Amino acid sequence: MTRVLVTGAAGFIGSHLVEALSRQGDEIIGIDNFDPFYPRAMKERNLAEMGRLAGFTFHELDLLDAARLQSHLTPDTVLIHLAAKAGVRPSLADPVGYARANVAGTAAVADAARGAGVSRILFGSSSSVYGDSTPVPFREDAIAIEPVSPYAATKRAGELLLGSVAPIYGFRVASLRLFTVYGPRQRPDLAIHAFARKMVDGSTLTLFGDGTQARDYTYCDDIVAGVLAALRWTEQAPVGLEHFNLGGNRVVPTGAMVDEIATALGITPKIEWAPMQPGDVQRTAADLTKSGALLGYAPRTPFPEGIRRFVAWFREAYGRSD
Repeated sequence: MTRVLVTGAAGFIGSHLVEALSRQGDEIIGIDNFDPFYPRAMKERNLAEMGRLAGFTFHELDLLDAARLQSHLTPDTVLIHLAAKAGVRPSLADPVGYARANVAGTAAVADAARGAGVSRILFGSSSSVYGDSTPVPFREDAIAIEPVSPYAATKRAGELLLGSVAPIYGFRVASLRLFTVYGPRQRPDLAIHAFARKMVDGSTLTLFGDGTQARDYTYCDDIVAGVLAALRWTEQAPVGLEHFNLGGNRVVPTGAMVDEIATALGITPKIEWAPMQPGDVQRTAADLTKSGALLGYAPRTPFPEGIRRFVAWFREAYGRSD
């Protein structure tokens, strides 16, 4: 049994991870501050869907309360830091809020871990750190110094912060660069969820760009499998920080993504095109060589199957069967 503290435990990825940790018999402490980025009721629904899990306790607290966070840590705890303000476009309107949550929040996590004697940390980073100038497919050894949004910059800052203190504090850090995660409980602002809602409502979808934009979509179960593999990797990892890509191993153009959702819903969508938005990147694609070799990571969920699972959850969660 491993003792694990998960920040952002009531969120999309965090709630799935907590369930997986419970299934393997771990002791899990979940924390979340119910940031108002999206309605609290949606995270409460996640917790309700999880139900009563063996070995799981939950606490509502803000990451910047480092002393309170530290009180839940022991030297043998593995700290999985997923909590963050997410979203590229919203970060353009609130760079201060994003810096507070994602940079100062990560600093508080590092401080609490240092105070408690924690050595093993997993950090939920993002493929957005690669920006638009990194050659595709993205490799972990890319310089990644030209993020194109405040969100991306704060995630890169979190990586740099943890990497700078790891050799000083004795941290063994796995920095997990997640590629466009989707599936049940996905945040309502993300494209797949937002487009599904608009389709069933009969609203017009606005697609940005010229149709050539594409993303490496990754099903949530594959992400969770990657996180669990990284958790095991930290058992014997050297002091320091290593980056790992966790992607879906298939790049899906925007139009193809919309077609898959429409097929699963049985709806013909109404579409309009608009210019590409500030902060968006043209394409994401993960080179999985390193994560495959060191973590044994291999995504298993084809995109059409993942969309079908998302739509099944969407219909149940929102009572929309049309």
